[in-house]
Amino acid sequence: MLKSLKEIKISGKEVLPLIEGGKGISVTKGLSSGAWAAAGGVGTVSCVNPDFYDADGNIVPHLYKGKTRVARHEELIDFAVKGSLTQIREAYERASGEGRIHINILWEMGGAQRVLHEVLEKTRGLVHGVTCGAGMPYKLGEIAAKYGVHYYPIVSSGRAFNALWRRAYKKFAEWLGGVVYEDPWKAGGHNGLSNSEHPLQPEDPYPRVVALRKQMNAVGLQHVPIIMAGGVWHIRDFEYWLDNEEIGLISFQFGTRPLLTKESPISEAWKKRLMTLEPGDVRLHNHSPTGFYSSAIHNPFLQELDERVERQVLFSEEANDVRDVAFSLGARKRDVFLTDADRSLVEGWIDNGFTENMVTPDHSLIFVTPDKKAEIHKDQADCMGCLSQCKFSNWSDKEGNSTGRKADPRSFCIQKTLMDVSHSDDIENNLVFSGHGAYRFAQDPFYSNGFVPTVKELVDRIMTGD
Repeated sequence: MLKSLKEIKISGKEVLPLIEGGKGISVTKGLSSGAWAAAGGVGTVSCVNPDFYDADGNIVPHLYKGKTRVARHEELIDFAVKGSLTQIREAYERASGEGRIHINILWEMGGAQRVLHEVLEKTRGLVHGVTCGAGMPYKLGEIAAKYGVHYYPIVSSGRAFNALWRRAYKKFAEWLGGVVYEDPWKAGGHNGLSNSEHPLQPEDPYPRVVALRKQMNAVGLQHVPIIMAGGVWHIRDFEYWLDNEEIGLISFQFGTRPLLTKESPISEAWKKRLMTLEPGDVRLHNHSPTGFYSSAIHNPFLQELDERVERQVLFSEEANDVRDVAFSLGARKRDVFLTDADRSLVEGWIDNGFTENMVTPDHSLIFVTPDKKAEIHKDQADCMGCLSQCKFSNWSDKEGNSTGRKADPRSFCIQKTLMDVSHSDDIENNLVFSGHGAYRFAQDPFYSNGFVPTVKELVDRIMTGD
């Protein structure tokens, strides 16, 4: 055990300063989260599309019967609540009174506030804290305080926390259990990169966390820990952060390492792939229907999206000095106008089988195969509103249930692919989120000869500094 790595008070109890990062769509479940808490840390159950079971213990598929998006959205919320209750109760039982149990929810998840209210109402005494990111969760403090649980906003800068504090959190300061700083360049899943930050120019987290601490101290939050997330592998890499006045109280969140444990519910194919990753295999991409950048293993699924965007040309409704070459659009053969160079590109794509064009919200055309176009249209039609707003389907859970923009065929149905990857062996044709440090599985001697630890063995290893 590192000399300086001490227990810390989280959600009202002294626990190990190790937090399991929440991973949605049935990846952070009661089995693994309960084991993490039982090992003395903080287990985190994801309330984003978690599994629930039938009378025989089989996973109930999330099949939508509603004829409209609004009807399917109600089914989605019902599934989320049922699954959350199932996984929280399992985690609590497995923890056996040790550690803490938190839940994780995405603020930009469709129906997030409704799900959070209902879950907290029905799990009083079982949940000790709520972690929330993916957006600006201004209502988080108010909701958590209503049910007497601590809350942990996820931010990627001191500026973001300052905005949350001034607008809302200062009214509910007593329930602020900690602030999660998530490195937007290294964390897996959706990242909080702002328009002023370059996705390919990562910044050192230390000065950013110091800046966050200064802002927190300025409003009397010296006693509130910062939770470092994203890029955390060995605690010894952060030893100079411990007992450091510039950093203050600190804890660490692990999202990627818990994927490779015996209790982790992901497929064996996914676990084996993690063991073979090399530096650069995990990449930031901006295809997500959320509008956020996200980090995932580069595979044929992401490669197809890259190529889909590359087969793109701008068009004009009328001929002008720049675009004066006619191109027939759609079944009605309506003419739009391209540059001569772009027309040559289009002819080449069509010759290679990408015969179908689709209009984007940015006044451009992409070119895909007939099968891909049919798949995109079906996925858009099957939308169940899993996000508060979605650029792929134009869903919005605000008034009118539409963003008012055209659906964007350059993106994808995130619900469909994340549900598929968490319940199948197909890690090539689905989105596979991962932190950028996942290549360290292949380099870390702890995992030699394909060793997969239990959660307890992993927590014990982390506490040594490795």
